Amino acid sequence: MALVRWEPAREVRTVQQEMNRLFGTFFDSQAGNGVRANGGRLGRWVPAMDLVEEADRYVLRADLPGVGEDDVSIELDDNVLTISGERRSEQEERRDGYHRVERATGRFSRSLALPDGVDPDSVRARFEQGVLEVSVPKPAERKPHRVAINAGGGAPAAGGAESVADGAESVAA
Repeated sequence: MALVRWEPAREVRTVQQEMNRLFGTFFDSQAGNGVRANGGRLGRWVPAMDLVEEADRYVLRADLPGVGEDDVSIELDDNVLTISGERRSEQEERRDGYHRVERATGRFSRSLALPDGVDPDSVRARFEQGVLEVSVPKPAERKPHRVAINAGGGAPAAGGAESVADGAESVAA
């Protein structure tokens, strides 16, 4: 009988792979919108998105292959940008042999929180060759505003503490 060296890292990796497989099959069978050839369900389709910060704007790019411009909606509500739409399945003819579907179809929605002060009217979008690009100008940088303190409810004091003392003497006299 041969001795095999025990490697704890390999054991942990095996347990992790089994847990991933277990949860993967559980969630695939729960929420799907397409059918696999083996009768299982496909997971929900979520398009890939990139968000890039440039000097004066944020640029969001989403890969939407097989989605038409009319099937996409962009909304900005309460500083949350939401891109939603639907990728429709194509009519396919079933022939002799087997039929296999691997591409996910169905509705999708992605939301991103934007910083306060974004002007909804300045958001621009373009759709070209299956890529949606949304440009969001950065809001104007807010600077602190200093508020003058009025002495005794009158006009702001020009001389600081000295004018407050002068005002106290004149009231006492």
